[in-house]
Amino acid sequence: MGAYFSHEYAVEAAALCNPSMVAHPDQSELRPGQLRAAVSLRQIGEGHLSSIGFASAVLGPGSHLVVQGRSGSLVTGRRGHVQHRRDLLAAGLREEGWDNEVCATVLAALPEHYDEADFERVLGALPPDLLYCSTTPDTLEQLRRTAAASYAIAFPADTLLHERVLWPATAAESNGMEDARFVRFVDDAGVPTYRATYTAYDGRRVAPRTVISDDLRHFRIDPMRGPGARNKGIALFPRAVHGRHLALCRSDGETIGLTALADDNAWRAPVPLHGPRRSWELIQVGNCGSPIETDAGWLVLTHGVGPMRRYAIGALLLDLHRPERVIAELPGALLAPDDTEREGYVPNVVYSCGALLHGDLLWLPYGASDARVGFATVPLATLVEAMVRGRSS
Repeated sequence: MGAYFSHEYAVEAAALCNPSMVAHPDQSELRPGQLRAAVSLRQIGEGHLSSIGFASAVLGPGSHLVVQGRSGSLVTGRRGHVQHRRDLLAAGLREEGWDNEVCATVLAALPEHYDEADFERVLGALPPDLLYCSTTPDTLEQLRRTAAASYAIAFPADTLLHERVLWPATAAESNGMEDARFVRFVDDAGVPTYRATYTAYDGRRVAPRTVISDDLRHFRIDPMRGPGARNKGIALFPRAVHGRHLALCRSDGETIGLTALADDNAWRAPVPLHGPRRSWELIQVGNCGSPIETDAGWLVLTHGVGPMRRYAIGALLLDLHRPERVIAELPGALLAPDDTEREGYVPNVVYSCGALLHGDLLWLPYGASDARVGFATVPLATLVEAMVRGRSS
């Protein structure tokens, strides 16, 4: 009732959970041994509507942690123009089964990169014999809906990170933007960008999306296409591996897989890495964020779902040069819900969307039963030493 009369929406009224953490773009005014981190959050409001929010924290020295305040008004940003990609439009139409003469004509007329004006110009130039087909109105609606999956959002320069909210902006995400997994990606030239994946949900279907940002103020959103992008829980690697752009996925709903981006910008069929094997991961497994590069290998935090839907967090180690090889595994759970973390919006769950390595500590932000967010630390050397080696895939 309050939201109705005030025209306001409480973005965290129901739950707050599933954080990921990356180095903040602003590292000024810090003491030696400190790192400022940007924390993404899944915030759930009335009607179970999820959006992506943010917080800032200062890590160190040592295991010291300060989460900075989050006062002030929230801003959803302004939608801007974006250069669309024809290959993503073609892949989206193909996945949805729209393969007819109208689609083929539009794709043939579009340039490799196009804007909204180019798109409408091509639609307006369709031959009359195609315009009068009985299926054309539905096809045009599908073309517009598929193209609209790519968009851009910008926030005013005077907004602080914790005031920015990535809010559902398309039909595909009308019931929520879930579980963003942010990573600081460094390209071959050494240029960093922030990238993320999240799950768009329309109340019936899930659809993976990518986010790219240089500064966590300007964001570009695109759909993910291909057999490796057909479920929740995709996590991007922080760099290319021997020229390949890789991601962890769970396309079958229960197994962690490795997928690579093909030349047509579609994610290939995944290579299985790890399936349910132990009692605490009996029902399904997935990742808890992007792999973390270490001298010992790619550290992958996992989540396992056991009996009574109890979620716990584990770990794998992948070969640095051949990530399709699992070289070590933590034999038990790294983190499980204790008695103070078992009750909440979704009970009996600890879950993370991305950890951060700072100094010799692994910093793990996690949602506890979707009621609050906690932080755990473990020395990286201790974790690696506890892993059992010898597995390979």
